[in-house]
Amino acid sequence: MGPLADSGRRLAAIMFTDMAGFTSLGQRDEALAVELLEEQRGIVRPLLANHNGREVKTIGDAFLVEFQSSLEAVKCAVEIQSSLKKANQVRPESRRLLLRIGIHLGDVIHTGTDVAGDAVNVASRIEPLAPPGGICVSAQVQESVSNKAGVAFESMGVQELKNVAKPMEVYWVQGYGVPTRRPVLRKAAQPADRVAVLPFANMSPDPNDEYFADGMTEELINRLAQVKSLKVIARTSVMSFKGEKKKAVDIAKELDVGTLVEGSVRKAGNRVRVTVQLISAGREEHLWSSHYDKELDNIFAVQSEIAEKVAGELKVQLLESEKKILEKKPTENTEAYNDFLRGRELYREMSEPSLRQALALFEKAAELDPSFARAHVGVAECHQTLAEGGYEPVDVSLPIVKASLRRALELDPDLPEAHSSLSILRFNEDDNIGAEAEARRAIELNPSLPEPYWQLYELAATKGEPEEAIRLIETAYRLDPIRPAFIGVLGDAYAWTGREQEALEHWRRNEQLAPAQVYMSEVVYYLSKGDIERAREFNAKAEKLRPTSSWVAWFAGAIAAKMGDREKALLAIRKIEDRRIGPIGFSFIGFVYHALGDMDLYFEYMNKALEAHELIPTVVMYSPLLAKSREDPRYHLLVEKFRKQVGLAK
Repeated sequence: MGPLADSGRRLAAIMFTDMAGFTSLGQRDEALAVELLEEQRGIVRPLLANHNGREVKTIGDAFLVEFQSSLEAVKCAVEIQSSLKKANQVRPESRRLLLRIGIHLGDVIHTGTDVAGDAVNVASRIEPLAPPGGICVSAQVQESVSNKAGVAFESMGVQELKNVAKPMEVYWVQGYGVPTRRPVLRKAAQPADRVAVLPFANMSPDPNDEYFADGMTEELINRLAQVKSLKVIARTSVMSFKGEKKKAVDIAKELDVGTLVEGSVRKAGNRVRVTVQLISAGREEHLWSSHYDKELDNIFAVQSEIAEKVAGELKVQLLESEKKILEKKPTENTEAYNDFLRGRELYREMSEPSLRQALALFEKAAELDPSFARAHVGVAECHQTLAEGGYEPVDVSLPIVKASLRRALELDPDLPEAHSSLSILRFNEDDNIGAEAEARRAIELNPSLPEPYWQLYELAATKGEPEEAIRLIETAYRLDPIRPAFIGVLGDAYAWTGREQEALEHWRRNEQLAPAQVYMSEVVYYLSKGDIERAREFNAKAEKLRPTSSWVAWFAGAIAAKMGDREKALLAIRKIEDRRIGPIGFSFIGFVYHALGDMDLYFEYMNKALEAHELIPTVVMYSPLLAKSREDPRYHLLVEKFRKQVGLAK
């Protein structure tokens, strides 16, 4: 390729190569070194041209090469190493050509035919980490080609690279070179703006005031999360550390955060004492601490001051709009606020009795202060969850959900939780366009709220945009890394889109945190691979944890079908029917018929589910257990009808 006609900054993949042992060979036998150098160039240069690589320059025995894409760079590197490996098989040891190759994707600056910039520097620093005959790439390269290059990658951990400001993760391309040792690994410290508020300890004389300490935790999370330059871990994940005796810095590593807020609350009558401290996880030191002794009526002022202090210590310049949010009181009525906090605690238990109790408390809070917008959202969420769990008819819950959310947004048009709940309502109403708009509005108001990203994941997957879907569910997972639902969905998304190694690593890391979700995901994985024994093993584990799950019943039916036991598969269908879970059962019954190979009944039940607005589109479109149906013309008709139903028809 000729010189670039223009100069400037652009994104490029940079390859840096180096001959292993060339310097010492030159000192021993200069003539042989020069001869091997020319042989190396004769082998490498044609391969660069085959993959649209532009040879920028040679530096001694090294090549600096520019590619327009990471995929071309990796394929070229693989062909180079494969060609040299084949050539070395018939060469004496003294004449073997062993290259190290490093690749990075980043901005480069063009000046004439030359390139410079961080991408060049990083590639040159990655190259020495490769074993002789091997290839190492940056995380940016691995992420962009992991499904496309036809090779497997192994993480070498986070590395400190000379003259590179931040440590970065490096990957070795398996099968090329034999790493005899790994460089010293260093876990990169998370940036300070990634924050977790740990569960506040309850120091009150009455143990029943535990809800107030938990409420304090949640309120600080909510307030800090609305500072757009902070990334705040969601309540679900931080509350899993309640009562833990772990060191704060160890918790920070598990949550992958750079800053921690921790404290305690003592409530006695109408007085509250709050102690709080800010901790740098990377430096393992306290940045700030304070205590407050106030009347209960002043608790909101305390929360606002703590949030502003945290932002200030982290050198965050608050916008005027953010200051107003931090200083805004949710209600002037402390009794209503107490009822709201108790309701939030009960809501999270997710059983029918706890949801009913939470609903009563939210309704009471809204009666005590009709202008308390978050209480109205609580009413809506309770009715929505009762309906989703089959505890309340949809035609009863739907009008109340709509009215409650409408009232909440009349009172506070910028309430993120209201827009997030409205997104779910729109999705359940098959209004995907409205659901997406509400989810994006919720994120705009509170970028650390994980639920809207989950909603957008579902929408992207439904549209047939798997890469975007994965990006969204990864974001939700990073904001709430211990929530079982996110662990399960992310693992499935990796496995269902061909990123199997990432799925397996994800399941291994999270098995203790979300065993039921991980076991069910592994059932699907091993069943799709034809490993029936492993699938049976994991489904038995899942059944112990979720004995009434329709997912487990489907998997049991699919396993039986694979083993040729039709009666046992039909028994799984009867179990699903006996559970009387309503139209959602049509999908699971259809899934079992798919396993039995009965495509007519499969599509009959999928269409029943569609008509009842209970189709599970992500499973239908991506699960490997339903792959055969996607070869049937009826599948495309089903998806077309579904997309028309939800407003996505082109």
